[in-house]
Amino acid sequence: MSTATEALRYLGIREPDREWTEKAEAMLAFLREKCPLRFHWRLFPLVRLESSLMLDGGPALSGGMAEKMLRDCTHAAVLVCTLGTAFDRLLSTEQARDMARAALMDACASALVEEGCDAAERDMKAHLPGRCLTDRFSPGYGDLPLTLQIALLTAADASRRLGVQVTSSCLLTPMKSVTALIGVADTPQPARVRGCAFCALRGKCDFQRPCASGM
Repeated sequence: MSTATEALRYLGIREPDREWTEKAEAMLAFLREKCPLRFHWRLFPLVRLESSLMLDGGPALSGGMAEKMLRDCTHAAVLVCTLGTAFDRLLSTEQARDMARAALMDACASALVEEGCDAAERDMKAHLPGRCLTDRFSPGYGDLPLTLQIALLTAADASRRLGVQVTSSCLLTPMKSVTALIGVADTPQPARVRGCAFCALRGKCDFQRPCASGM
């Protein structure tokens, strides 16, 4: 799926015509120029405890989701990706003058952050030749709590490196920022979780994929 198609899906447009596709592509080009994506990842050995996993020198990863995703892994990476505060300012300005265009801008930014996470994974693979990565998963997936955001940002030193912080309600700022965990193993890893079926917002999200229940 192209980044433009993904952005339009966030708007609820699942079969976009040429006009909508061109609008999305133009907005993506504008945001790439004005809000360059930045990412940072840090690798940690995994320590196995009786009831949880722990990133060596970092937080504990309690619950079944972490165990399922990282069961074959020796290490895990904490990934943070952001469009930065430049996007927040652009969106605020656009919301004051054109809400329809602001909605498109917001959707395109969400798709761009996912694109940035994909780029970060490629960077990881280039720096870890011969190792195999799991799917990435974030706080809010399965039983991995949103409160883990704070510890992951600290572990990745994301505030200093990228300016990403977390609010008291565990929302990230700047608003288009993502944290994720990726396991690193010696053997190829199956796609253990993917899509909306494992998200804490399942059933409440306007952007859920039609096929999510089967993923």
